[in-house]
Amino acid sequence: MENEPLYIEAFNYPLEDERIAKYPLPERDHSKLLLYKQGQISEDIFYNIGKHLPDKALLVYNNTKVIQARLIFHKPTGARIEIFCLEPLDPHDYSLSLSSTNSCEWKCLVGNLKKWKDNHISMPIGNNRMLIAERLESQGNTHRIRFSWNDETLSFAEILEQLGELPIPPYLNRATEENDKRTYQTVYSKIKGSVAAPTAGLHFTDKVLDGLRKNGISMTEVTLHVGAGTFQPVKVEDANQHTMHTETIAVERKAIEEIRNHLGNIIAVGTTSVRTLESLYFLGCIDWEEELPTVSQFAPYLSTFTETPDEALDKLLDKMSKLHMETLHASTQIMIKPGYMFRIVDGMITNFHQPKSTLLLLVSAFIGKDWEEVYQYALNHGFRFLSYGDSSLLLPQADKPLSK
Repeated sequence: MENEPLYIEAFNYPLEDERIAKYPLPERDHSKLLLYKQGQISEDIFYNIGKHLPDKALLVYNNTKVIQARLIFHKPTGARIEIFCLEPLDPHDYSLSLSSTNSCEWKCLVGNLKKWKDNHISMPIGNNRMLIAERLESQGNTHRIRFSWNDETLSFAEILEQLGELPIPPYLNRATEENDKRTYQTVYSKIKGSVAAPTAGLHFTDKVLDGLRKNGISMTEVTLHVGAGTFQPVKVEDANQHTMHTETIAVERKAIEEIRNHLGNIIAVGTTSVRTLESLYFLGCIDWEEELPTVSQFAPYLSTFTETPDEALDKLLDKMSKLHMETLHASTQIMIKPGYMFRIVDGMITNFHQPKSTLLLLVSAFIGKDWEEVYQYALNHGFRFLSYGDSSLLLPQADKPLSK
């Protein structure tokens, strides 16, 4: 499978700038909702989504919270250096790194790097306190940066809250505004670590969630910290040559048990939840003893996995019991592309994605060539695209073999 060319041009479509939603609607649950049900396309308003979800569905959403990961340093010369924190390196754990009270190291992108000639740059925190950034080493276009500060009453999370900017998507072509701090977070966000929002969840309100619960829809949460790689377009002709970004996931035992008990009725909120859920299957199939197991990019295509979804999740739960793990911490580089067989996910709530992106490949893998009809309908019927845009509920044809 991975050796057959997958020409990315086949996943292109015309997206004019005016179709990209630069701001959210005043009421987030009033966005349009495209419905793809058993091959048929229609539309509604998002606050009515409960009318379209299958009975006994389990809604699985990503509870990650976007951090203010962009730090702007100004040198005495006036030069502006931007450091974009991507993921923690030491301590490697997000919670430990964000709770650090004197220093930590992160993988970062650096803007205006040519002006960073000294080893250290700094910015004031206030009251004779300073945040110091030290460039340790470089790998490709990323850099290992050590942050240190002379106030042990402040955690790194508090420093980012005080000094950082929320990193809204680059395709919005505008500066972050104060309202983005609220609108670019889901109402259920709580675990800090993402540099991009799981945008399918931006349409939910507390009122919508309460209505779903009253209608018997079950819900559980997973955590996948969204990396900047989610915006990385596929720049090679053959998408198989694209290197997928790695993201960390955390899933509690009770959530895996709920997923196990609702197999056949799993609705993922967003592509990040899809990547997490499908990774759980492979984490149940592969052998691992390490503290942070990884699902590699082409793991689904390199071996023949004979386990059914329930068998895989049972194995995973058994492994967690033996290792005395209440929360599974892992990483995933999984690439979901046409030809992939979904084991866990039965339906998906998602926004409309960039042309020639890995997210569009995932949608195509889920509903096949019908993605072209779905996107053409959205273009013809005034749907708003990308992070602050409208939503879709994808429920593939009943005879499509999604799980074993």
